[in-house]
Amino acid sequence: MPRLRHFLIQGTAQSQSYVATFAGRGDFKTPPRIERVAHGARVAGEVQQAARQAHDQPEKPAEGVGFVPLAIRSNPGFKLWLDSLDDKKIGSEIINFRYQEDGSERAIVHIPNDKVAKFAKKFEDYAHKDHKRYGSPLNQTLAESVNEIRLAMLRDGDYWTDSGPVPQTDEEFWWEVWLRDEGEILLPDDRTLPVEDVFREEADRYNIRVSNQQVRFPEYVVVLAYTSLSGWSVFSGLLRYLAEFRRASIVPREFLELTPAGQAEFINAMLERTTFADESAPAVCVLDRGVNRGHPLLEQALAEEHNLAWNDDWTSADRHGHGTGMAGLALYGLNLGKLLLENQPVQLIHRLEAVKILPDAGENDPPDYGPITVGSVAKAEIESPHRNRVICMGITADDKEQWLPTLWSAAIDQMCAGTMDDKKRLMVLSAGNLMSALSRDTYPNENHNASVQDPAQAWNVVTVGAYTDLAMITDPDLAGYNPLAPKGRLCPTSTTSCGWEKREWPLKPDIVMEGGNYAHAPDGQMWEIDDLALLTTVVSRDGALLTTMQDTSAATALASRYAAMLQAEYPNLWPESIRGLLIHSARWTRGMVEEFPPNLRHDRLRCYGYGVPNLKIARQCASNRATMIIQESLQPFYWNEEDKKVKTNEMHVHSLPWPVEVLQDLGNLELRMRVTLSYFIEPSPDRRGWNVKHRYQSHGLRFDVKRPQEDMRQFHQRLTRDAWDDRATRPGSRVSDTRNWVLGEDLRTKGSIHSDWWKGTAAELAASGYIAVHPVTGWWRERPNRKRYAHKARYSLIITLDSDSTDVQIYTAIATEIANRVDVTIVI
Repeated sequence: MPRLRHFLIQGTAQSQSYVATFAGRGDFKTPPRIERVAHGARVAGEVQQAARQAHDQPEKPAEGVGFVPLAIRSNPGFKLWLDSLDDKKIGSEIINFRYQEDGSERAIVHIPNDKVAKFAKKFEDYAHKDHKRYGSPLNQTLAESVNEIRLAMLRDGDYWTDSGPVPQTDEEFWWEVWLRDEGEILLPDDRTLPVEDVFREEADRYNIRVSNQQVRFPEYVVVLAYTSLSGWSVFSGLLRYLAEFRRASIVPREFLELTPAGQAEFINAMLERTTFADESAPAVCVLDRGVNRGHPLLEQALAEEHNLAWNDDWTSADRHGHGTGMAGLALYGLNLGKLLLENQPVQLIHRLEAVKILPDAGENDPPDYGPITVGSVAKAEIESPHRNRVICMGITADDKEQWLPTLWSAAIDQMCAGTMDDKKRLMVLSAGNLMSALSRDTYPNENHNASVQDPAQAWNVVTVGAYTDLAMITDPDLAGYNPLAPKGRLCPTSTTSCGWEKREWPLKPDIVMEGGNYAHAPDGQMWEIDDLALLTTVVSRDGALLTTMQDTSAATALASRYAAMLQAEYPNLWPESIRGLLIHSARWTRGMVEEFPPNLRHDRLRCYGYGVPNLKIARQCASNRATMIIQESLQPFYWNEEDKKVKTNEMHVHSLPWPVEVLQDLGNLELRMRVTLSYFIEPSPDRRGWNVKHRYQSHGLRFDVKRPQEDMRQFHQRLTRDAWDDRATRPGSRVSDTRNWVLGEDLRTKGSIHSDWWKGTAAELAASGYIAVHPVTGWWRERPNRKRYAHKARYSLIITLDSDSTDVQIYTAIATEIANRVDVTIVI
């Protein structure tokens, strides 16, 4: 199936004079049920049929459990009414939940044996009884949200919640076994044991290997077990404790325990399956302590002439291992262990460059890191001037400056903006690591108080913090050790901008990537262990070729890899657009949202940025998801000769290729729209308080979307005083915004990248096909003596429409609209 590429479009912008004007969730929707009586009777019958099947031919794992496990599914594109499935009155309990590939939802629900009839009666009442007060069918929302009910079966993958496909019956691997933790269990011999110990004892009867470690969450405890789906099929009574199965991550320790010769054997086998990108491909340029390109996994991706050093007297070799580890992660990502094990072709679409910016011993003298960084990038560009590249740096200084720009950060901002040579650059920077000792008692408060480190406060870069999904320890020698960070939360060493006093400054980090975890021993001491780290490359004196890496440096290498892959996919995209796509595709994990609920969104942004980028969303569209990218330039300011002052100049109003008729036909169907605006500012780092005249940023840009109830005249009048009949009097007819933006204007307008999203009906979206980009002030305007007011400002505007329903053909509708509009073109 061909990949659906993003639309890179031109011709949507109309320039208009700009003068500044200032001196929620919808109803739950269910599919239409025309035959109410027939639907209710059918579903009630399916409940009773499942109960009979469970009694007559019980599956071994469901033997003697005291309940009927039901698999309940919605229609594609619709949701299940979960509130009524988790019903304490009759004891029904949702055990696990999964989104299906066809857009439906599936829940596994346990119904006590003696309550099955009451559960079935909910659907019978829907079929035949009306609510006395409202006149609507009883249990209408529940009954109409359900499309199918059947007996849940382990062998059908009903307890599999991993994003990957259900495994083959005889495929053996390490499983994550999520057990419901309801306290100590009383055994027939009057012993009481935790659920994981009971599980281990019973698993031993079936010769299933179980890890000695566990991770405990509220209501769950997770252990690893090595077996196959057929191995679980004989485990009598397993469903008494089981909540869900997932595939365990491949941990680096398995490779690190190999001899150097054993590691080389895996590596050589992988190299036979690997195709490296050619010399013209984009590259991740690693600025570090050097890279050992002699490593077999790196040599063909890093040409000798692109492995450089800032100081010509230095060797480019890596004496510390950090740069070589960064290079391995930037090239292969998180899945090096999987690539080594699987017998699948490996196709690389980007390359590596490296510039050594630190000496083998000590520091640079003088520590002129601004010029060293800029000069090192220039060295790489001289060797390959026309290549797209992502500059990747995991080296930071300290956090004493916090949000304040430094020479280093400002030099980087200036380099990215292309101030000196009009060449824009994409740079990915580490947020920096916690400088104080790790402790169970201070995590994560210490992280919230520790500022991102210099130069990660730079505006124009992608600053990367670290989170972790690694929360399982399998090493048998580490009994009693536990991970410090919960799954989906902040890596224990990652820094944030939660403590920044100057809250109008950029949100840092911008995104987070996997950075590993740490373990605490029973005595409270903290340890780096291989199970909680990332596998990567090394050239060791003992011949070892594989090692582990952690923290924000590792996260930065992973983010740089994403960016280079996007450059390979879309070579015509500007650095502003690649940066924008990383943020545009980012999502918060469940753990991040739980840590910082909606009323603490500001702190969530300061801790995690916009979340974890999704490479699939960043790279491609889907039939029910379409992304449009607009790359434009406007002139924010101009010199008014009559008034002898600099004034705001223009705004762009984009008439998007909106499939209005298609959206109107969809009516109340819920859709989402996300908008991201990315641009680079020219810095002014002189420290004069950053008041009106001495702002750090040269200019700012903002986006605004037409409100559903506004006409175009009202939209223009809301944005620019130039559209007022009397420029001194604001028009009285203003339309409120009915859309519920997740962040809102106050939160999304920090720094030089702004992203926000909302849910609404298709009908509302049909009336929202216009987006304005307008300037806000900066030192280009306030300091006319610098003669920068006539400069143009580039920007990238990214808009995505998407639906949960796979039946909604958003991509085709927008492609058709573009084809029908002579003023809009797609850039090839």
